[in-house]
Amino acid sequence: MNINTNNLVSITEANQNFSKVARLVDESGSVVILKNNVPRYLVMEFSAAEQAQLAADEDVAAVSKRLLEQNRQSYDVLAK
Repeated sequence: MNINTNNLVSITEANQNFSKVARLVDESGSVVILKNNVPRYLVMEFSAAEQAQLAADEDVAAVSKRLLEQNRQSYDVLAK
């Protein structure tokens, strides 16, 4: 994951000025909140999180389909 340094916000600043964090998310899609100068939290648009979840589910489906196709003969034998 690439992190834009313009989208880094300290946890103190996020706590005191959350509207700034929300505005940055609207402009760039995500903001990383630092705690003790270490990336700790990721704030992103809800729709982007939904899309990421759908992509993960699709990956699982693709892997499952590939495994079924690779092992079709074994499944046919087991089905008898």
